[in-house]
Amino acid sequence: MAPRKRNTMEPSTRITRSSTKQPKPIIPEKSPKKKKAKISPPEEKKEAEETKVLAVDDGSKKTIIVEHCKQCNSFKTRALLVKDGLEKGLDGGVKVVLNPEKPRRGCFEIREEGENGEKFVCLLNMKRPFAPMKALDMDKVVSDILVKIK
Repeated sequence: MAPRKRNTMEPSTRITRSSTKQPKPIIPEKSPKKKKAKISPPEEKKEAEETKVLAVDDGSKKTIIVEHCKQCNSFKTRALLVKDGLEKGLDGGVKVVLNPEKPRRGCFEIREEGENGEKFVCLLNMKRPFAPMKALDMDKVVSDILVKIK
């Protein structure tokens, strides 16, 4: 049978190196609970109001919509070429918008805004390697659109 442990009321008088180096144990203070920030849903309403205001202000300018798929970077480069070409060609007389809504897959479309808006280029449901889009001469496309707009 193992010997019983003695009940000691007095702290040990023995001093060791580790006991002299350590100060009294530090008890971490409990920090107050942080409140979560409330996410406000009116942000969507603000964005919708801003788009309505923009549509009213730009009534004199024509709006061209370039819808390009986000599947491949080649769509984006061609869309930016069209945007730059149209803005330089008409010296700010036209507003070019890239992807105002979620784009369709495999789509590259350049059209005028509105229900009766003219479609300048419409390439839909393209599969890789996107040959119809890559076959387009973007300078010629931009010049054709400029002629149709004027």
